[in-house]
Amino acid sequence: MARYKQLAEKFIHDIEAGKLNPGDRMLSLRQFASQQGVSVSTAVSCYAELEAQGWLIARPQAGFFIAEQHTIAPTPSWPPFRSQVATPTTIRHRTLTPCGPLGTSRLQLDKTAEQALDRSLRRAMKRASPQLTYYPAPQGEPALLNALAQHFTHSGFALNGEELVITHGCMDGVKTALMVCTQPGDTVAISSPCYNGLLDLLSQLSLRILEIPSLVEGIDLDQFEQHLQRGTVQAGLFCTTHMNPQGITLSSQQKQRLAQLANRYRIPVIEDDVYLELPHRHQPPLPAAYYDEEGYMLWCGSVSKTLSPSYRLGWCRPGRYFQPYLKRALGVPTLVQYALADFIESGAYASHLKRVRYQLNQHKAYYLHYLSEHLPPGSTITQPDGGLVLWMQIPGLDAQAVGDAAEQMQLDIHIGPWFTESERYQNCLRINIGFAPTTAIEDQLAQLMRLIAQHQTV
Repeated sequence: MARYKQLAEKFIHDIEAGKLNPGDRMLSLRQFASQQGVSVSTAVSCYAELEAQGWLIARPQAGFFIAEQHTIAPTPSWPPFRSQVATPTTIRHRTLTPCGPLGTSRLQLDKTAEQALDRSLRRAMKRASPQLTYYPAPQGEPALLNALAQHFTHSGFALNGEELVITHGCMDGVKTALMVCTQPGDTVAISSPCYNGLLDLLSQLSLRILEIPSLVEGIDLDQFEQHLQRGTVQAGLFCTTHMNPQGITLSSQQKQRLAQLANRYRIPVIEDDVYLELPHRHQPPLPAAYYDEEGYMLWCGSVSKTLSPSYRLGWCRPGRYFQPYLKRALGVPTLVQYALADFIESGAYASHLKRVRYQLNQHKAYYLHYLSEHLPPGSTITQPDGGLVLWMQIPGLDAQAVGDAAEQMQLDIHIGPWFTESERYQNCLRINIGFAPTTAIEDQLAQLMRLIAQHQTV
């Protein structure tokens, strides 16, 4: 374990033991470094870790202080159920409400990232100039393929650029994977609850679904395997890291078993890994595709959640389905590919991700505290270690009524019934934490709390 993390854990232990109290002032960074016999950079990393976890607060011109520890609502339970094949309803998860900070899962770009993207785009214009009169290569530009491969290899997931296909975002990558691996009428296993956009996509492709229950450590893979043995499903589609909407990350054991099941039963499993690089405190985990030995995992990702949805740029590692997948690829705008390649190669993407992880942990602490203070008694809230969303269960809530009222107010909120084709999650809501709290966001949260109070029956 890194030295700064060892020091941080020692301070957490002292705070929990009552040796340090809320409001106590910490040593200055230089004093702390001298006392512990470490470099100032290690001291900075230690304090940043403690601040990110909510143990310290920084006060301008005053220093660092032990933070007040707030009571956080308990986490939701995930009751078991027996999976049944269902047909998803056609596009019932969209409203006319403008995209707001609490609804759609997305990041708020900071000025540093905006400026770095602008520089990358300018350099890309020069770099791509000779190719701007040609159609994009169906697989993608080598510059981006290689940049992505090196980026993920550096994170422990060894890739070769030739294994990837560039797509118009993660959803496009998943759609192509489904079209390659399934036929209309096939049944696809998904987690429950499941991102509403995937439910819409499965409906568009005339596919049936089998909702697999969530568990604290992931999903009910025992039940998934039972359906594989029976031949109930023809493919799997799972978000495996910081799932949307439940925030769960499959354990490494679950990811390994998921890949093993795909290989053992020779069934394609599409891995929607769009949140992989958004852990709040730690390095990103490995995807399930890391454990795939025979190519039955189709790994999809994009920069829509980590950087900007407007780029509409993603990728897929189709494994053994590479050739039929590539035949469906139409190519992604060349200039955008070169801009992202430059952004990665320059180190700006890695720096951006480091800032974003810290910021998201700060945002999460704020939203968890606010919700814990204002939600009705008995409410539960997920406390994910990454991703962009929080999931709430509120006793006696009529989530559909809240959603209808929110739409009339043009308040962007996602409700539990959108994330299933069953009658589950009728008392659940999901909010985005990708935006830093502002007065406007506090006003929207207050509006939401009033709607919850109006539509709670107990």
